[in-house]
Amino acid sequence: MKAHYLAITLHGIRQNNFQAFLAVLGVTVGVSALIVSLGLARGARQSIGDQMLAIGANMIVVTAGNYQVKRPQDSGIAPADHGFLMPDTSVMRGLASMESPRLISDLEKPETGGATFLLAHYEDDPNAEHDHPTAAERLGDAMAGLGAAATLSIEDARAIENSLEGISFVASGVHENARVSLSEEEGGKSWFTRLHGTEPTLPSLRAGWTYTSGRFFSESEFNDKSNVMVLGQVVSDRLFGTNANPVGETVFLWNQPFEIVGVVSSKSWASRPAAGDDQFDAIYTPVSTIHELLNLSKLNTITAAARSAGETSRLAKDITMLLRSRHGITEQMPDDFTVQTQAEKLLGSGLPPDVARVVAGNMGSVDNITMEQLSGSLERANTTMVTLLASIAGVSLLVGGIGVVNLLLLSVTQRTKEVGLRLSVGATRRDIVFQFMSEATALTLTGGVIGILVGISVVHMVGEFLGWAVYLSSLSMVIAVVISAALGVLAGLYPAYKASSLEPVGALYYE
Repeated sequence: MKAHYLAITLHGIRQNNFQAFLAVLGVTVGVSALIVSLGLARGARQSIGDQMLAIGANMIVVTAGNYQVKRPQDSGIAPADHGFLMPDTSVMRGLASMESPRLISDLEKPETGGATFLLAHYEDDPNAEHDHPTAAERLGDAMAGLGAAATLSIEDARAIENSLEGISFVASGVHENARVSLSEEEGGKSWFTRLHGTEPTLPSLRAGWTYTSGRFFSESEFNDKSNVMVLGQVVSDRLFGTNANPVGETVFLWNQPFEIVGVVSSKSWASRPAAGDDQFDAIYTPVSTIHELLNLSKLNTITAAARSAGETSRLAKDITMLLRSRHGITEQMPDDFTVQTQAEKLLGSGLPPDVARVVAGNMGSVDNITMEQLSGSLERANTTMVTLLASIAGVSLLVGGIGVVNLLLLSVTQRTKEVGLRLSVGATRRDIVFQFMSEATALTLTGGVIGILVGISVVHMVGEFLGWAVYLSSLSMVIAVVISAALGVLAGLYPAYKASSLEPVGALYYE
């Protein structure tokens, strides 16, 4: 019985081949326009999200304060906690060749027997008293060392990463201004830039990065405390020239040789390399290497990435509460760190310190009215574009539906005698309705399937040749098929009703 209905449906469509072609073409254009509009709209929305992440809208930066909680205050300068270092003749000859000092607790303190012991300690606080050569003296570079106290720890970074929901990546770091230079044999060029001692996870936080040469340093290089370096694009251009590939070359930091393993640049229009910026006018080395060279145990920044730019305010507050608890800070004590979202940093840059503090203090959720509003504005513009394109697709589908209605009305007129004959030999009016509804649905589903294939092809060509962001989902295709079937049902209702309402005797004598 079903094969019989299918045969009747195909016979009815073949009676008006050209009209059927036009009806299918109208549906094809409408469905393909719908697929293309949804693909472009989803791609635009994804591109907006990527650009927001590329400019750091989801970034939260924790910066160490300039003092330590419960720090002793003797004559205005705090002495660092000292341990005892067993005597080493190589130290007496020159501390530059010294291995990292092993601190000995009071319980392990040996009997000196008149021997001289060297007091040593980590140099996390530049304001602490030092009674041994500092990093600047050991490395022979006055710029070696911290400019402010480091009060954060690797454990703080891991606690943020593992304890808070909504954090995607965390990278610890030591950041200072530094001068990087070439050897005298290579011209002796130097460039004053920003040093970032960080972890191999940093590229995961920087969605807008790309590598013009090489790569970022690896986990093994981090664990081995290797002297490797990644240059920002600006630094590479200044030292080696535009479009140069410096991978494998050697540069000097604090008179120590570092091998270049990569050059990082931007793939986002929202953040382009420029002299003085913090990403591309910068150099990147393992923080473990910096700790080794400068005799450090602490961090001066922890950078965290939220999964969504809209969660940065909440997560910034959660990080503050977590670190206050870890650092033993009571309600009456100030933080020994600061937590800033990207929006707060941008808003406060260039302002006098007092004004910046007032702004930050009175706008704790400043990213809600900057990054989130910017993202919302772009989303609304994207929604308007989607609505416009969907309206055009809807008009095309409507035209295709009208074409199907016209074809079926013509078919009813041409097949009046056939309908009358079927009614006379026992066919029910429901059979007649089913016949014409089947024809309408077959036409629109055929147009829908062809429209999906055409739409997919157009979307891929737009993405390939124009470089636009596109995104195709199976949901959009399912929607297109459902719309096509629904259009067939609606288009066939009136012609089917008209055909089923014919009187058998009158239809048989129709000329």
